[in-house]
Amino acid sequence: MTHEPPGWPILLARTVLLRPYVFVFLAVFLVLAGRDLGWRRAFGWLGWGWAVAFAAEYASTRIGIPFGLYHYTGETAGRELFVSNVPFFDPLSFPFVAYASYCLARWALGQARGWAPALAGALMMLVDVVMDPLAVLGERWFLGRVFYYEEPGIYFGVPLSNFAGWFLVGWAIVGGYLRAVGRPLEALGSPLWGIGLYYGIALLNLSMTAWIGERALLGAGILVHVAVFLLVYVLKTNSVTRGWTDVTPAKERVAVITGTIDERGH
Repeated sequence: MTHEPPGWPILLARTVLLRPYVFVFLAVFLVLAGRDLGWRRAFGWLGWGWAVAFAAEYASTRIGIPFGLYHYTGETAGRELFVSNVPFFDPLSFPFVAYASYCLARWALGQARGWAPALAGALMMLVDVVMDPLAVLGERWFLGRVFYYEEPGIYFGVPLSNFAGWFLVGWAIVGGYLRAVGRPLEALGSPLWGIGLYYGIALLNLSMTAWIGERALLGAGILVHVAVFLLVYVLKTNSVTRGWTDVTPAKERVAVITGTIDERGH
């Protein structure tokens, strides 16, 4: 007697139960991005980010570009949703990490565009400095053994190409989205809560690294995020002193929209 494989709605429900931490971050992202960018733009960001990340993961598992060649084990097939050979949850994390990185970049530069997409890509890569080596050790915590590299890399088992890939994918998600929505794109809210999301993601990964006893990786991750803090502090200082900002304050935008003041500020 053969059993029919479960349909995608059942597999999606199982994915939520198996990966609740991903969907908690996803829900937080949607609330923050909805208030910041607007709800339609938030869901647009989610769809675009997932599509870019899925394409990158699909290509990497076949030709090694852009993350380096790796393979999903498929050990959770039937327990969670897969799209082709890629677990659905995996590219789902890229949009909220990209958004959090964009918020930090936007705050540091005082710009919604300009160098913000490139800096967001760099910040996204830097949060992965802990995330990916920790994921390689997934069998030692609740992630599970999800994937493995064809040839383990020099940085805690992760090839350096992975980090170049994260930078490019982060830049593509943010930069491609900003180009798609066209001008003007000005934040409808504050990026500060998104910065909290960025450090929440970093803290979870550092905490799990400490929990499994990977002291060397924990030390490297702490050093990286101290460097990130110093970098954004310097950039923020320069953005204030040099007047780089191109983002209209939220109260002023509301006043323009409601007709309280005109676009010249009168």
